[in-house]
Amino acid sequence: MVAASLFENFNPARPVLKRCRLALVAGMLAVAAIFPAQAGPAPESFADLTANVMDAVVNISATTKEDVTQRNLRPEMQDNQDMEEFFRRFFGDVPQRPGDRSRPVRPRRSSSLGSGFIIDASGVVVTNNHVVGEANDITVILQDGTELKADIVGKDPKVDIAVLKVKTDKPLKAVSFGDSEKLRPGDWVLAIGNPFGLGGTVTSGIVSARGRNIQSGPYDNYIQTDAAINKGNSGGPLFNMAGEVVGINTAIYSPTGGSIGIGFAVPASSAVPVIKQLREFGEIRRGWLGVAIQNVDEDSVEALGLGEAHGALVAKVDADGPAAKAGLETGDVIVRFDGKDVKSSRDLPRIVAETAVGKTVDVVVIRKGKEQTFPVTLGLLKDDDSKGSIVAPGAPLPGRVEPVLGLSLSDITDELRQRYRIDESIKGVIVTRVDPQSVAADKHIEPGDVILEVGQEKVASPADVAEAVKKSTRKSVLFLISSGRSGDTRFVALPIKD
Repeated sequence: MVAASLFENFNPARPVLKRCRLALVAGMLAVAAIFPAQAGPAPESFADLTANVMDAVVNISATTKEDVTQRNLRPEMQDNQDMEEFFRRFFGDVPQRPGDRSRPVRPRRSSSLGSGFIIDASGVVVTNNHVVGEANDITVILQDGTELKADIVGKDPKVDIAVLKVKTDKPLKAVSFGDSEKLRPGDWVLAIGNPFGLGGTVTSGIVSARGRNIQSGPYDNYIQTDAAINKGNSGGPLFNMAGEVVGINTAIYSPTGGSIGIGFAVPASSAVPVIKQLREFGEIRRGWLGVAIQNVDEDSVEALGLGEAHGALVAKVDADGPAAKAGLETGDVIVRFDGKDVKSSRDLPRIVAETAVGKTVDVVVIRKGKEQTFPVTLGLLKDDDSKGSIVAPGAPLPGRVEPVLGLSLSDITDELRQRYRIDESIKGVIVTRVDPQSVAADKHIEPGDVILEVGQEKVASPADVAEAVKKSTRKSVLFLISSGRSGDTRFVALPIKD
């Protein structure tokens, strides 16, 4: 319309104006090509969209009840008559001693308010795991004020999702999930929830970013939005303009406790597989590859024979895991998994976890500069407590060898193995001292660390390390290091100086 009106007002008697107008039209056509029509203008109102989905959004009240008995008290409070009198005078009752039924027990209650939404008309509700926590009394409150008791179908703390079920004698309004992978920064979104107990609150904004890692768990992949999200919005839906749920509002960044326009939602692409498993099994069954990985930094690119920093560097392979059985090795760089690109190490755990247990997938790796593909059949991930890295302080030892790249090295003697508590299964060359001014120190190599490989070749003596560094033709050389007492392995690239 704008371009047409310009041409209608065109006067051939004014050549300068003609050139300007033609340039303007050409510029507008170029802009139209860059910003296609589907982006759409800002909506005049969100009222129709809100009316269509509002009844599927619910408030959630979760209460945890705990009996305060004699066992709950600190030792210095037990069998203390004065303390019992204090409770009687100020609280009206006294903690009950085991076996004593003559005095009432005072229950301790803690409550939380949150949001949720119905995904099945039969009464299936989705919310955040942290909304329900360990609650033993959960109430779902519909928009018309109806209160329904809810049971937990299943929950997943790692993605912060819980699935509830309520009993209802009539079909409930439900909403469906959309494709969060199609979201672009700048797209409009709508959040509905129960902030500060104010149910049915609607806020709008845009997608500020995707793929945010806020260090809340191993599978962080949040949508960031500037739609106002406050305490009580947790578990509520984030809608696209088609009325589909594209995210579950979960967290905010705020120095004040209120919204400052930085909110985070679990994307539907991450939530849907979790919800499906919780409904089917009541628990999560995640895929397991059986490797320990680290990121590929710029210093490692040349040493690994990569063109750019990408992928997940395999620092350790579980001897009984699926990766080992398929032929993956320490030093491989996983760049593609089941057809999905692995841009950095934090992508891989999420992709693997979302893949079905027992599925055989193609894993593409870069091994010594060459691309190879391995079919891997995934196992079942079992949660366990990972050990922290503990390194004993070290001191220079008599007879140490000439330092290599700032590292004083030694064979692993019984004395050193005992001093640093190094497992008998670990073979290599021990670091006895690190030059504090060296790159090795900057890379957090410490006394007690054991060098297993240099340039992806095993080493058994300090001379092996020195020789491997000397013969390397690259600008940096890759060390595989077992870290102190923990035995965790990682790769470190150290530059070779002339």
